[in-house]
Amino acid sequence: MSLPQAGAGRATVVIVGGHEGGGEVALEPLAEQGPVLRAASAGRALEETINQALDDSGLPVCVVPMTLGRDPQLVADTARTLTGLTRLPDAGPVVLADPFGSVTLLAGWLRVAVTRATDGHDAPDLAVLLTANAANPFDDAELFRIAHLVKAQGGFPWVEAALHGGDPDLAEGIERCERLGASQVAVVPASFGPAIDAPMPGVIDGGPLLTPSEISGMLATRVDAAMLKLGRGDDGIAAGLDADHEQHGHVTTSWQESGPDAS
Repeated sequence: MSLPQAGAGRATVVIVGGHEGGGEVALEPLAEQGPVLRAASAGRALEETINQALDDSGLPVCVVPMTLGRDPQLVADTARTLTGLTRLPDAGPVVLADPFGSVTLLAGWLRVAVTRATDGHDAPDLAVLLTANAANPFDDAELFRIAHLVKAQGGFPWVEAALHGGDPDLAEGIERCERLGASQVAVVPASFGPAIDAPMPGVIDGGPLLTPSEISGMLATRVDAAMLKLGRGDDGIAAGLDADHEQHGHVTTSWQESGPDAS
């Protein structure tokens, strides 16, 4: 369960998920590294997973919040959990990596996914519907803002949004597209989960957003960067505590902008 990190020592990786489904992602084997431990959420589940990792080896533990950019609370909650762990006597070194994604990266990934889903469907009455699990008013509103960005930046004529278990839900989102004149709807997930659970007439399944190899590659990048920072004495936890402070606005913070350009 330990991962050799090129040029940065070795660590055990723990991924923690939230409402975007990042705790259950499918992964390809991480090159020259190893398996990854999973925590269903921050808090007790994460504590138990980290304690398991520390008991199994004397290696540092690198925790990666698996958000695509719409769950800043996951980052802050993870940091708070790690703060408590680092105060324990004889606790092993624990480092918090930058979040898996950001709003900027998510918009870029969605532009690629929408292009892929609509390729070969050139009808002018084709609508795109971005979907994600309902969470809270701020993260839900961010989905609609991102839909607007994808439409404006990608040059797509018609991009709507819907929430699994929210308002509007998937059926209502599809119905809205049809009322507005769409004869086909391409449903693309703005999360780690599937676009739709089962085939639907007149609906193009545009998922998944990222392949297992793409997820693994991004995860390895986050871990490598975190281990390099740990070598310089930065465990990343203090920065993570501030992740949700700007949730009510749309101010870009340093953790939101980290990562390669996905546009």
